[in-house]
Amino acid sequence: MKAQALHGHLDALLLAVLEQGALHGYAIIEALRARSGGSLDLPTGTIYPALRRLERAGYVASSWSTVNGRERRTYQLTEAGGRALAGERAGWREFSATVGRFLGADEPPATPA
Repeated sequence: MKAQALHGHLDALLLAVLEQGALHGYAIIEALRARSGGSLDLPTGTIYPALRRLERAGYVASSWSTVNGRERRTYQLTEAGGRALAGERAGWREFSATVGRFLGADEPPATPA
């Protein structure tokens, strides 16, 4: 799946991944790949700008840590990010239910004459 197909949903996916706990950037990419069964194989050039945008919005906080002798920036969901994620989930449920009424049916409903 290409990054462009995720337009409007990437931020919510990143917040959902960070809901499980703090992760560095590459671990976030790996978590997206694993949770999607390999469908989301997004480049760093897509993920890091989104993480910076979420940090500027106050939804994610970052700090530097050393892992195996390497400096890495670790990202963590903030309280505001948790609230934003809850809103994204509610919006997604409404959106998917509405679209599902059109695309989820095996047979189209009869239209009024």
